[in-house]
Amino acid sequence: MNGDPPARMRDLLLLTGLGLLVIGAGLGLRNPWPADEPVYALIARDMLATGHWLIPMVGGDYFQDKPPLLFWMQAAGYWLTGSQKAGFLLPSLLAGLGTLLLIYDLGCRLWTREAGLHAALLLLFTVQFTLQSRRGQQDALLMFFTVLSLYCLLRQLLLGGGWRWAVAAGFAAGLGALTKVVGFFSFMVLAPWLYAVWRGWPGVKWQRPWPLWLLAGLACAVVIAAWLLPVWLGARHDAGIRDYFHELVFVQTFRRYVEPWHHYRPVWYYLQVMATAWLPLVLLLPWLIPRWRAALRARDARVLLPLGFAVLYVVFFTASGGKRDVYILSALPMLALAAGYLLPELLRQRGVQRTLLGFVGLIAMLCAVGYLWLTLGDAAQGARLLAKGGVASFTPLAAIAAAAIVSVVLFRRSRVHMALLSTLTMAWLVLGLWVFPQMDGVRSAADFIARLEALAAPGRELGLLAYHEHFLWQLRRPSVNFGHRRFREGDAETYDAAAWLAADPTRQLLVQEQMLQPCFKDAAQMQLVGESSRGNWFLVSGAPDAACAARGNAHYNFTYSP
Repeated sequence: MNGDPPARMRDLLLLTGLGLLVIGAGLGLRNPWPADEPVYALIARDMLATGHWLIPMVGGDYFQDKPPLLFWMQAAGYWLTGSQKAGFLLPSLLAGLGTLLLIYDLGCRLWTREAGLHAALLLLFTVQFTLQSRRGQQDALLMFFTVLSLYCLLRQLLLGGGWRWAVAAGFAAGLGALTKVVGFFSFMVLAPWLYAVWRGWPGVKWQRPWPLWLLAGLACAVVIAAWLLPVWLGARHDAGIRDYFHELVFVQTFRRYVEPWHHYRPVWYYLQVMATAWLPLVLLLPWLIPRWRAALRARDARVLLPLGFAVLYVVFFTASGGKRDVYILSALPMLALAAGYLLPELLRQRGVQRTLLGFVGLIAMLCAVGYLWLTLGDAAQGARLLAKGGVASFTPLAAIAAAAIVSVVLFRRSRVHMALLSTLTMAWLVLGLWVFPQMDGVRSAADFIARLEALAAPGRELGLLAYHEHFLWQLRRPSVNFGHRRFREGDAETYDAAAWLAADPTRQLLVQEQMLQPCFKDAAQMQLVGESSRGNWFLVSGAPDAACAARGNAHYNFTYSP
């Protein structure tokens, strides 16, 4: 272990405190926001309320998209904190902090204490890492378990650990798979390791007895089976659970990769993601790549394994036609790890200092110009943006610009990396404590649902057609929906809603403007509720189109009580 214990303790306190400051700023000050946060938070809230932990359900219907570990942890967050607003973000916060500490410890063990600290700080201030650690989605938790599994594997493969590390890696991979199916992809690191073994790289040796790798796979399978086996047994006797099991295991896993039905992106999409979401790390690539190439020529497996994993991970998701920026998040910590030991040298390079200084200057310029243009140049456009976003003013832009300028003046060129870290820290504090709480009423649909509940008669049933989950999160009255995300069924959900509305003249139905045709365009009463989720919504009552109602099933619906 490199580094004396007191210095390492100071590093751990620094990383934990700075991580809490950057990631935790604003915790508990906002509701869940699309995309995905509301549905996950809603599932966790209902699990805690009902005690039905095995199969995730949303709005009374099965949620087949993801395994349940995040929902269990969010429910635990609600219970521990007593706050739904804080509890749904707690797993991501802890996952982000845990990932930082794992990368720090790996850097210390593979290189030096200084390398570990630089790797962790680089990761903390890379935009996608910070952003996802602040979101109530599955990706930060998946990243943590993937890195935990990789930590155990690298302890075994490069640091002389025993087979207990492989078993621990399998256990962590199983928890990752219970978060998101690809959690076991940490074992991709075995491919570059096998290459190093084959080529006889120094410090890398074949693991004997090799059949013990089966224990790692068994540990992973046991963790997954602890949840999936009861679901499979229930599927033998319940058609609904059987459909759930098939959708989760086959459709949402294999078919979604081979034949995706949304999120189509070109083959170069992840290059675009890395060029923006992986700032400022990507700014260092012109200096990192030649040094990595030299390390690989020198047959340094400490560089090969994390880089090899990152490349394979990105290539795997590039091969699918359906892509999202968060899919490659788990590759980012390994890239930061491989860069950490080079940073002390790079930060002394004049070219690196100029590049980072230019980045801080760009942040200051964009924020200052944006503030001046939207307040003085095109005030009308600025007013529209403020109204749409729910923000009081553009003063936060001026605050970030001022922070960047002051940071440059204080730290100057020789310590420009400190200017960058202080600028990014201030930016996340401004966003978390100032901007995001103001935006919450719009982004979380709290304002929209308040208008809906004021318009909808309390004594009449309220139906939601093609609802968004944050509607259910905000509603304080029972409602009826027609299934969760049925967009792959064509117009079936619309016809079911029409049949339900036609069955009772006192019912009222919330319909998005683009779905009024052809079933609800001639309804007896139609009130505009307002805009939410990129569209206008109307409260409709009275008889729908008879042909639509005839094609639907009035009994296919779910009553949800918050």
